[in-house]
Order: sequence, then C-alpha cells, then structure tokens
Amino acid sequence: MVTSAPTAPTAPGRLGEAIPTEALLSYQADLGTWLADRRTELGRLDAAAQRAANAQTFTGDVVLAMSMWQSVSTGAEQLRELWDSGRADAVARERMSRVIWGRLDGVQVPGGGTDPSSQVSLVEATRLCDALISQLRVRLSFDPHQADTVARLRTIRAGLVRSGDLLLREGEGDSAGVAELVARLDRVTADAARGADVSGPLAELELASARAERDSIVAAARRHERDRDASRAESLLERLSARSDVLADLAARCRREVLRAPNLAVPDVSRLGDVPQDAQALAAYLTRLELVARAMDAVEDAYSTPLRTRASLRFRLSSASTRARENGRDASPTVRAGLAEAREVVELTPCDVELAADLVDIYERLSQELPHRSRPAGRAEGRTP
Repeated sequence: MVTSAPTAPTAPGRLGEAIPTEALLSYQADLGTWLADRRTELGRLDAAAQRAANAQTFTGDVVLAMSMWQSVSTGAEQLRELWDSGRADAVARERMSRVIWGRLDGVQVPGGGTDPSSQVSLVEATRLCDALISQLRVRLSFDPHQADTVARLRTIRAGLVRSGDLLLREGEGDSAGVAELVARLDRVTADAARGADVSGPLAELELASARAERDSIVAAARRHERDRDASRAESLLERLSARSDVLADLAARCRREVLRAPNLAVPDVSRLGDVPQDAQALAAYLTRLELVARAMDAVEDAYSTPLRTRASLRFRLSSASTRARENGRDASPTVRAGLAEAREVVELTPCDVELAADLVDIYERLSQELPHRSRPAGRAEGRTP
C-alpha cells in the first residue's frame, strides 16, 4: 500500500503585501514538515537510483530535485530570520511575502537556460520538487515509503538465517519452527510485493524472529554448557579413578604399619557408571562425583595422619638423641634406656602410635640438660660473685 506524503503547503497572501501573522506561522510549520519529509524521500530515491541497473539515467533528475529542495530550505531559513520568533512587523512580513512569491536567486526552471525570467519562486520550487519526485517514483517503480518495509523484511530474513545456521551447527533447537517462520516470511514478502498492507503480519514476524534467534542462542549456550560439564565430569572421573588406587595403597600401608588403624572404605568411583548425556542426569552425576571427592579427602586424611605422626615421632626422637649427645645426657643409663624403649616402639611394625608418642615425650624430657649443668662457671649455690 502506497502511503501519501505531505503535499507542498499552500502559500498565504501575495507578493508585496504584509501577510497576516497567523498565516505566516502556519505556513512555516507546514513548510518545515514538507522539507523534512522530502529530504527523507529524496535520500531513499537516491539510494534506489544508485542500485538501479541504469543509474546514470536518473542522476540528473535526482540532482535537480535535491537542488530544488535546497533552495526551498534556504528560503525557509530566510523566512525564519525575518520572522524573528514572531516579532516581525508589517515591513518584515511584507519582505517575507517577497521571499515566498518572489524569484529565488540561482534557481532555474529546467530547460529555461540562464534567462532571469526562468527563475522560480519558493512556491514554484516546492511544486517542481514534488513533480520531480513523483516522476522519479514512476521511473523507478519505487515507493519510498515501502523502503522501511523492505529493510524490515531483510532484517527478519537475516535473523532467521542466523537462527537456522546456529541450530544446524549445534544440532539442537526448534529447526521446524524456524522453517515455518521462513515460510511465513516468504508469504509476507510476496504480499508486500503485490502492494498489500503487511504492517500487522510484519510486526508479528519481527517478534517471532527475535524470539527464535534468542531461543537458538540459548539452546547453543546450553549445549556448550552441557559439553563443558560433560568434559569436566569425564576429567574428574578419571582423576578420582586414579586417586582411588592410590588411596587403596595408602590404606593397606596404614593397616600394615599402624596398630589400630582407621577402618574406612575407599570409595569405588566406578560404581557411578559412565558419564550421562542428559543435562539433568549430568548435573546429578557431577554432584555425586563431588561427594566422592570429599569422601576421598576424608579417607586420605584418616589414613595419612597416623603415618605422618609416626614419621614425626622418628624425627623428634632423632633430634632429642642428638641433643643428649651434645649435652652429655647420653651417658646416663636412664637416658639410654629411655631412648632404647622409645626407639623400639617407634620402629616396631605395626606401631602403637599413641604409646610411641608418650615414650618420645618422656625421652625428650630426659634428654634435656640438667639445671645445675647449665649455670655459668664461677657461680656457686648461695654465693654472690
């Protein structure tokens, strides 16, 4: 459907008379609307002419129409200056009539040469511009007011193509729904080409296309998230499987070397099965893997603590023995007996870690230097130096 554009405004008064204020105000408002509409329309016609196969045949008319528009725009600016925000007196309003009805400098009637009589007035320039635009419409078989419709149709099609490509690449989503929207778009495009009013269906298609593109993006994001979770689950499953073997060896060593070792089972991650592909099942699987990981942490801590304690007791016993040799306490039979007893319990397998800790504590006290041996030379009991 072709939408009619605002026609050239009817000029008030006549040449040489002071035009009434109300008429001038209304004319300037209508002229401003006309200028804005024609500028947009000329831009669209110019773009259509450039895309035409024989673009050079339209250049002259497009340039002339734009020149006419520019002359009218210049005249409108002169009117605004004379109007002076409504403060124009009778003399100024008479000068405004000359701007409206008088000849515009430099504006020639097409084919009129350079004869001053061929110059046109502001009123004639608006009519001539309208005539040129109407002629260009016919020659281009183009309704500039449908250009927005064409642009919107192209935008919708581009969005549907992106949605279809994304769904095809990801292998998920409502591909049938996108295909249905493409079919609807084809029908609307055909109706628009016949001149039908497609504003309603076009608006619905814009919403549906935006929704389809959003859904395809969400589906792709979910697919990527699921792939990432599946990769994380497989990696975690592999690490936990390897850790399970290490923990089994640790538990066996602890039971072999420590008396009254913990009695915790090593989690068997293989009982969880393979990594599922369903999103909900995958989320639950990851949760169970994390629980298994925490259980393995507890098992590792339970079995490694006694072994670390035994190693620490060996180090403490060695340090205390060295200290006893340095301060001479290793000569005492009591100290030697304490060392022998503590060493025997620490090195015994399986080791009673609690008893070994008590004996090492006793030996550390025995290996300390005697108080009177640590007094400075020359200081005697009860004497002042």
